[in-house]
Amino acid sequence: MVNAVYIGTELDLFSKAKNWKQYYASQLGSYILGDVLEAGAGIGETSAFLMEAGNPRNWTCLEPDSALSKSIADKAGRGMFPIQPALITGTIADIASEKTFDTIVYIDVIEHIENDQSELERAKMHLKPGGHLIILVPAHNFLFSPFDKAIGHFRRYNRKRLIQAIPAGMTKVDLRYLDSVGMALSLANRFVLRSKNPNARQIHFWDRFIVPLSRIIDPVTGFGLGKTLIGIWRA
Repeated sequence: MVNAVYIGTELDLFSKAKNWKQYYASQLGSYILGDVLEAGAGIGETSAFLMEAGNPRNWTCLEPDSALSKSIADKAGRGMFPIQPALITGTIADIASEKTFDTIVYIDVIEHIENDQSELERAKMHLKPGGHLIILVPAHNFLFSPFDKAIGHFRRYNRKRLIQAIPAGMTKVDLRYLDSVGMALSLANRFVLRSKNPNARQIHFWDRFIVPLSRIIDPVTGFGLGKTLIGIWRA
């Protein structure tokens, strides 16, 4: 096991984005079933939203940074999750070869991994037949900003780039963009503000006002625009 230290500082800041977490969890929940592995679980702030949106039997949080893993353990110790999660401090390579899951979830993770294809190949080996691989990533390389660089992103994704990362033999179930209105804010940051880190006021404004607007506009666009891309594949 290798302890990978996460260089980003945004996890606590984005933990306040409750509307956003509820929104994307609602898009993914019907595929979050059975034995679930959440890869790159961070500080565990997303886990409860995903648990509540889906119908998991049990939950495993996988996190390579020991400090972040400890934060998950602390929350679990205080009973802050609907399902008490198992916790593995490590990467997908540390999962026992015989261990398989009905669902594997990557939320804002694979953009931090240089060889995303190799990561997802390993993940596929731990999926049960018919199991689902769920991925959420930041969209569009033209939106790549100093903020992306500061928190260790290697890339952002469009549909084609994400499909290229998926292991052969998997069936696409869904592939859509979210947060069409928020995309305008990302464009402003990319070309005008060039901020390395959004502040708490900006996150609050986006989460309280922009995300609800996107929930209305996204279906109108056919989920064809947005600063976030979600994909679901079946093994």
